[in-house]
Amino acid sequence: MNNTANNQALVDALTKNLPEDSSEEQVSHIFASELFNFLGFELNERVPSFFTGSGNKAVDHALRHNRSNDIFSQTKTNPDILIELKARNVNLTADSAQYKKTVVQIKQYLLAENCQTVRWGIITNANYIQLFRKHGKVIHPATVCLEINPENIIKVATSIKEKIYQPKKTLTVAVYNNKGGVGKTTTTVNVGATLSLYGKKVLIVDFDPHQGDLTNSLAIKTSTPTLYDCLIDKNINVRNVISPYRHKINYKKSKKEVGFDVIPVHGKLSNWDDITEYISFDRLSKELDQLKNHYDYILIDAPTNWGVFSVSAVYAADVILIPVQHNSLSSLKNSAMTIKEYIPKVQQARRRNKDFGPVALPIFLNGGRMTEAQKKRVQTYIDKLVQDAQKNSNNKFNLLPYFYPHYTTASKNRKISELPYYAPIANYAFDHVPAVYKNKVVYENYKDLVKEYFLQ
Repeated sequence: MNNTANNQALVDALTKNLPEDSSEEQVSHIFASELFNFLGFELNERVPSFFTGSGNKAVDHALRHNRSNDIFSQTKTNPDILIELKARNVNLTADSAQYKKTVVQIKQYLLAENCQTVRWGIITNANYIQLFRKHGKVIHPATVCLEINPENIIKVATSIKEKIYQPKKTLTVAVYNNKGGVGKTTTTVNVGATLSLYGKKVLIVDFDPHQGDLTNSLAIKTSTPTLYDCLIDKNINVRNVISPYRHKINYKKSKKEVGFDVIPVHGKLSNWDDITEYISFDRLSKELDQLKNHYDYILIDAPTNWGVFSVSAVYAADVILIPVQHNSLSSLKNSAMTIKEYIPKVQQARRRNKDFGPVALPIFLNGGRMTEAQKKRVQTYIDKLVQDAQKNSNNKFNLLPYFYPHYTTASKNRKISELPYYAPIANYAFDHVPAVYKNKVVYENYKDLVKEYFLQ
């Protein structure tokens, strides 16, 4: 079937063939089948009721293009896309209870044992559709939840198809908390270094010009052009401001070179103070877009105060990693403010382009070992933050998954991820070397953190 016929068939599915009160089975048979045709998947490249490996749960459909001697409908292995369907009378408008339940459902499927190769998830009821991207263990919305109708279905489906067939390699992570002293720079450097030890290609961006701690901690020398020059002059290629960082470590009784790339921050402070006269908050994002098929991860060290630099860093990111300290209640309070106030503002700005915008990862405790008494104190304070956010009639917000990601009504698990071995880490900055490259215990702790958040 040619493109024109596929387009018309998809429109007809909504205008002529699909009843308003369609069941999930009708949505699958009439609408989803034409959507799969439009996306370019043949009948033998689809598996209905795909067994995910999570208990006895099956997702409605899985898709993958065939390979030589590997017909997906026969082997039923290594899917690329999962689709969860709902009846048309199921309310999938954003923020509805049924929408939230469906999002949880597709995320569970995407992380299931038999779905490790999956890169995309789709939810739809033929009234609404949303695309989710999976990068390692991270799942984030690739589009907003889009209302569809016969007039816009081709445009919406084309946008989804383009994202699927022209994926970005990179996951961009901003490390941010509106409270200083929580170890954002140390986290950025050592998470990036740990990912590099897993063979990932990593770029680290210092976007705190008033401090420049990341640049200084790695002893990156000034060169021209600088990041400042690149931001104010569109003729300067961002690749020209990248500096390689390399270090030799002991590996199997020999020396092995490891490292990552860095965009350092240099330049006169007075120039940086005036930069808002020359750039908008999306300028950094546009520069980094040029690099998103070159790296596996881009990590941005964002400054504390919610100003042009932190806004720019969050705007450029897919996800936000938020370190807090158990002995600093203000860092917990400010992390809640970041999640429920600052990030939604950036999401609103990015949604003008039908882009969902950055999402917060669950917080992690970054600051030493806690006694049981300290842990209870932290949990009590978090419980109050969660309750206050839920009771706020002006901005009701569910903070629970950001503070207790493993919590369910059945388990009531209040485990919080933590980096327990913190005190020695900063000392390695004097050697201008990431701690994970020099200390095995530090590496093991960061390895656990990276596997918890990023690597499947």
